[in-house]
Amino acid sequence: MLHAVIMAGGSGTRFWPRSRRDRPKQLLRLAGERTMLQRTVDRIGPLVDRDRILVVTGADQAVATASQLGELPPHNIVAEPAPRDTAACVGLAAGLVASRDPEGVMVVMPADHVIEPTQAFHASIASAVAILAQDPAALVTFGVIPTRPETGYGYIEKGPPLTVGDGAIAHRVARFREKPDLETAQEFLATGRFLWNAGIFVWRAATILDEIKTHRPLLAQGLSEILATHGTPQFHETLERLFPNLERVPIDKAVLERSAKVAVIEAPYRWSDVGDWRALAAFLEVDPAGNAVQGNVVARDTKDSILVSEEGGLVAVLGVEGLVVIQAGGAVLVARKDQLDQLKPLVEGLSGAGFSAFL
Repeated sequence: MLHAVIMAGGSGTRFWPRSRRDRPKQLLRLAGERTMLQRTVDRIGPLVDRDRILVVTGADQAVATASQLGELPPHNIVAEPAPRDTAACVGLAAGLVASRDPEGVMVVMPADHVIEPTQAFHASIASAVAILAQDPAALVTFGVIPTRPETGYGYIEKGPPLTVGDGAIAHRVARFREKPDLETAQEFLATGRFLWNAGIFVWRAATILDEIKTHRPLLAQGLSEILATHGTPQFHETLERLFPNLERVPIDKAVLERSAKVAVIEAPYRWSDVGDWRALAAFLEVDPAGNAVQGNVVARDTKDSILVSEEGGLVAVLGVEGLVVIQAGGAVLVARKDQLDQLKPLVEGLSGAGFSAFL
């Protein structure tokens, strides 16, 4: 059967001051009336029964996450005691899926992406399942055709083509590439051999557990000790004690970059990871001067800016260009658009400056 694993962690820095530690991006209504997390569950819902949707989140976000997903069984909200990146998250979830369904197939996806149209996403999942029917040991990921020389995404280099049989375009993966500098990104775009790594995967739970054991044996050993107690009164205590000591590594580095079993499907849908305020601007109302606005905003002689007001407050700007001005939660961010890559260290420095209440 098909199961869904939604990765819903995050530190709440890229959309500060609207996002906070206990309210990261996926818990916000950034692009519609539903939160990013709710939209993700809505998207996979037609393919997977609610009792087969697992959401893995941080312990400090578990209550808020559960409150947004009342349709899911409470035990399907899995709280990580500490952030250990996606390999530990995927391995834990795979063990839980395999304990319920030894032949289970997992769709693994982040909780904070925008994907449209939904029907095309469903078709891509069907294509991935078709690949697994031909090769049960395959690890399937999705790549987005680049539209610009993006330096903020990882890339996938396409290898030999695969025959799927339903019209999907699929390839073996030649290699994964880290986020490039601009010159390298321009080269990637020019060759036509590279795709953006969407961070969405389909594989058998048993397969990814075997791959973690092969390529990250220490991580596999720790996960095995935790999962051995699943279904017993000792599970939560064991998880609390051992999970924070697991190796902290992304699933891409832990397994996918090392495995020869990886296939990539060219995503037939529009995709955005809505990485920061600049990416969100594509989903906001834009005025004639090129300002993306949300909430109560008054702008005069202002252009090419992102202006957001929350909680009934007012943002008024005069004579500026290329700025981001965000008012939310008793805090105001004013930044140049081209400096948003430095937002994370700014937010992380708030505690040392005596403003930990705004984290």
